[in-house]
Amino acid sequence: MSNNKKIGIVLGLMCMALTMGICIQIRTVQNYSVKIGQNYDQNNLRAEVLKYKEKYENKIEKIENIDKILENKIEQATTENKNLEESLNQIKEKNKLIGLTETTGPGVKIKLADSKLDSSAALDPNLLVVHDIDVFYVVNELKNAGAEAISVNDQRIVPTTAIECGGNIITINGEKIGSPFVIKAIGLPENLANLDRTGGYLEAMRDSSIIVELKKDNNITIPKYSGIINYKYVKNAK
Repeated sequence: MSNNKKIGIVLGLMCMALTMGICIQIRTVQNYSVKIGQNYDQNNLRAEVLKYKEKYENKIEKIENIDKILENKIEQATTENKNLEESLNQIKEKNKLIGLTETTGPGVKIKLADSKLDSSAALDPNLLVVHDIDVFYVVNELKNAGAEAISVNDQRIVPTTAIECGGNIITINGEKIGSPFVIKAIGLPENLANLDRTGGYLEAMRDSSIIVELKKDNNITIPKYSGIINYKYVKNAK
């Protein structure tokens, strides 16, 4: 083989190696850029979420402070005018009924959580997940059993509460919550605990491998509704 051919082969191999090296480097830079871009987007999204969370918490704190000031003013007014005491008691009683005050009492705590089974091995993976309709049914059964106050993950259930599906999470009172769902209810514990009966909805959820726990508790605290109840169409009948 002549020297020219040898030189040509060597140069060809060098060019091929150089080309492959350049391609690998370009692909590595592209992947790195994509990764940096994804991390940048995730960091920006996380920062936005934290910013709105902080704003929300600040708003709630301001509302709570205003509520305390208002309560103090009302208490002061009633001590100075005994005629207002009965009206104040009526307001407190109505606020308790519609969920605008924190309440305590005996009742039950129910925990619902997604199954720990591998969804790929299930015939229907949807049966392994707690859905909005499951929470709705349990809340409705608690109402039928005489529950006087109910909350889901500390979201107070009031007449205007909506329980909606939002992908792999559930929205209650506009707040997004996920599994596990802790439902607290105040009422006669024996009646409320009857939800965990043979043939009941909780048993059916267990049969689908959903994690279900029900416990009686004599000292349950349910927070007040933190939103605003605004009736647009309901008016007092004349």
